Amino acid sequence: MKSNTSVAQGREYLAIPGPSVVPDAVLQAMHRASPNIYAGELVEMTHSIIPDLKRVARTEHKVAIYICNGHGTWEAALSNVLAPGDKVLVPATGTFGIGWGEMASAMGAKVEMRDFGKTATMDMARVGAMLEGDKAHEIKAVMAVHVDTSTSVRNDIAALRQVLDDLNHPALLMADCIASMGCDRFEMDAWGVDVAVTASQKGLMMPPGLGFVFFNEKAAEVRRAMPRVSRYWDWTLRADPEDFYQHFAGTAPTQHLYGLRTALDLIHSEGIEHVWARHERLARTVWAACETWGQGGPLSLNVPEPAHRSHAVTAINIDPPLATALREWCEVNIGLTLGISLGMATPGDPAWHGHFRLGHMGHVNGQMIMALLGGIDAGLKALDIPHGRGALDAASSVIAGVA
Repeated sequence: MKSNTSVAQGREYLAIPGPSVVPDAVLQAMHRASPNIYAGELVEMTHSIIPDLKRVARTEHKVAIYICNGHGTWEAALSNVLAPGDKVLVPATGTFGIGWGEMASAMGAKVEMRDFGKTATMDMARVGAMLEGDKAHEIKAVMAVHVDTSTSVRNDIAALRQVLDDLNHPALLMADCIASMGCDRFEMDAWGVDVAVTASQKGLMMPPGLGFVFFNEKAAEVRRAMPRVSRYWDWTLRADPEDFYQHFAGTAPTQHLYGLRTALDLIHSEGIEHVWARHERLARTVWAACETWGQGGPLSLNVPEPAHRSHAVTAINIDPPLATALREWCEVNIGLTLGISLGMATPGDPAWHGHFRLGHMGHVNGQMIMALLGGIDAGLKALDIPHGRGALDAASSVIAGVA
């Protein structure tokens, strides 16, 4: 390794795939004394948050807000539509699809898992064959992850709905949009999604702590037929409260709500279509650099097909233990934190040190992504890791709109 003097002083850059960078305006909105939780400004502000949340999900239906992380929204959604013994189909393309299925199993559901690996999307023909064989319609829900943060695979949720419709299968379509909402295009109503879950710490540009479950009337009808639902997870009063406190089954997450109001203002002032386009362009910038580095060394993108890649997170493979060495060099020497491997191998396996991830979601722009890529480029040089030259030129061409 070349000798190097650390230049990590100053503001650090957290380039992991969540929690993402929180805008200063959001932090400032949260930095305030606790308000009255029974009347006044907080109540009125929350009423304004609900329609703006639904605008991000592209739905006219209901949303329930929870004080939890993404795993909490998994359980909230499942609690409202699945009873013990119900069968679900889980087409998985990474750790989070498998994890959601494992949660359903732990709650008493019968889980039919179909693992499509870690580098490509779910195979709609295989999913269709599974559903076509379910003549008695025992499968009550299909649980799909839109973007699996562990692999960076982006699945076609609209195509999955088409499979269900072509077979006239009544199963609910449930989508995990934790890594994608506010980053990758997602249109709940147009795509026919019955239940969608997300959380605050990625595309919504907030600290962790809030979870959101969007649901349509078909899902609400299933909920009404449930024999029992946990009082806390029940979305009924959260979505249609008689009193303000019922939005949250108790005390409101006050500072988080102020931050969320500001984050939604930022999203809608930019426009959700532009938000999606910005993420797509920044993702292509990352891919251009990675593909160039890979021409002269062991680095490669985990998802070979661009159409199957997320615009919010990129998973990268490299010979172990180079991923860990690169992450450590970047953090110690230049104040840049890259994402660890997740689900590609177990931490005790040497292969775990051959993967890392880049988050490019939420409050990110062109100069931030170029700084991220420049930091990695410096790390590759400092560690003498073989790599193709000209990655930053390739990336800047995308930013400049000439590639």
